[in-house]
Amino acid sequence: MIICCGEALIDMLPLEISSKKEQKGTAYQPVSGGAIFNTAIALGRLGTKTGFCGGISTDLFGEQLCHSLSESNVDYSYSYRQEAPTTLSFVKFTDGQASYAFYDENTAGKLFQINNIKEIPADLEAYHFGAISLIQEPCGTSIEELVTSAKDKCVLSFDPNIRTSFITDPDEYRQRINRLLSISDIIKVSDEDLLWLSPETKPEDFAQQQLQQGAAIVLFTEGSQGATVFSKDATLKLESKKVEVKDTIGAGDSFNAGFLSSLSEQGVLSKSKLKNLTEQQLSTALNKANKVAAFTVTQSGAVPPWKEELT
Repeated sequence: MIICCGEALIDMLPLEISSKKEQKGTAYQPVSGGAIFNTAIALGRLGTKTGFCGGISTDLFGEQLCHSLSESNVDYSYSYRQEAPTTLSFVKFTDGQASYAFYDENTAGKLFQINNIKEIPADLEAYHFGAISLIQEPCGTSIEELVTSAKDKCVLSFDPNIRTSFITDPDEYRQRINRLLSISDIIKVSDEDLLWLSPETKPEDFAQQQLQQGAAIVLFTEGSQGATVFSKDATLKLESKKVEVKDTIGAGDSFNAGFLSSLSEQGVLSKSKLKNLTEQQLSTALNKANKVAAFTVTQSGAVPPWKEELT
């Protein structure tokens, strides 16, 4: 099993409307989302045994989130339900690229604490974590404590997925990210993430730094320009699949799911085996990640493929 630990929220997607008088306006459609949530959904649809761990509201949006998880075969029993509102993320598109405005005061996700977590199964392959759930308190500290306690027991997959508008103390947050980078086995950063984390650092130099301090795999994504995977024995670059992009919501999250599900299918998602992957094993995982992300960007919102939809 892979457990995705982090935020579940509602993306409010803009819809253009017009009246009989041809006056244009914008309405918003509530869509289940959140970076870590999206990865869990994608993993479940790809046939990987998946759990979701986080704070989920008992309000109508929380019910929507639970329904979305169940529909995609994700076990959300590791989550904590409470009577606090659901985080809302209003989305704005500019040339297909999404930006976000978050409403997160006293929400179920933000208030998630480590003592809310039930016993984790013994057959856990990996924790996947990151994104805005590491910024807010007390959930940020809780997730850091949870994955740190498991660093010798299972694979840790970390995607910082930086959202600058959410960060109130950049120095403190960088310290948390660096602590988590130092214990993670799989690290994925985008070009935008690296620009915020360390603007003067080249991707290959960042990757080597992480490999030297213990990571087994570092993934670097550049949107339409493709992705590169680094390990101690290989560096592989793959161009993105050319598709008609509707929007980029969930692209990186789906990429993570494709990569992790492939490693699990190949039987190599363990701390020992990740250190000795062949180029073929890495290439297989990178190709699947690329296909899953390419499908997702052809949809409106974070809609990853089911296993049978991959070509």
